[in-house]
Amino acid sequence: MSTYKTLAHTSESLYKEKGSKFYGFAYPIHNVDEYKILMRGLAEEHPKARHICSALLLGSGDEEYYLMNDDGEPNNSAGAPILGQIRSHDITNASIAVVRYFGGTKLGLSGLISAYKIAADEAIKGNKIIKVEPTSTLIFEVSYALLGDILSVIDRNNLEVSQEHHTLGAKISISCKTAELNAIKQLFAPFDITIT
Repeated sequence: MSTYKTLAHTSESLYKEKGSKFYGFAYPIHNVDEYKILMRGLAEEHPKARHICSALLLGSGDEEYYLMNDDGEPNNSAGAPILGQIRSHDITNASIAVVRYFGGTKLGLSGLISAYKIAADEAIKGNKIIKVEPTSTLIFEVSYALLGDILSVIDRNNLEVSQEHHTLGAKISISCKTAELNAIKQLFAPFDITIT
């Protein structure tokens, strides 16, 4: 995935409509397992909530993956408007959950859609949207005879590196933007080393 926009941190919101309370929670997220853990955590924190509705969006374009959960609300009255807010803010790798405490007055389908949309929107607006450039890591083993030359290339190019030393040499790990991966590999081509 190329550069994308996502949330900087967790944020919350509260929207009230006819006695019902809609607590919005916005999270940056990297995979479905994180999402499941967050949803279990919300269920434990809010055992008396009537509904915990949510949406998740990972990736973009052909690599997009999403989930929606109406959690007992009428079909597409909660998960779809929540997902719609993630999309309208042009972010990905994000999850929004809205915890509803019923206030005694039914809102009707359009009222529910509006309430979930507003709660999700406010949770996102209470956050900071950041641009993320995907990163990659190059790893290779190098003998001590070559280590000085390798470190010289690393220093000249201001590369982010970590080293592990052992008896025969060192294991070098270089973190870089995925877009720069091939160019950085070429810096080390003259050394005839195997890069993973």
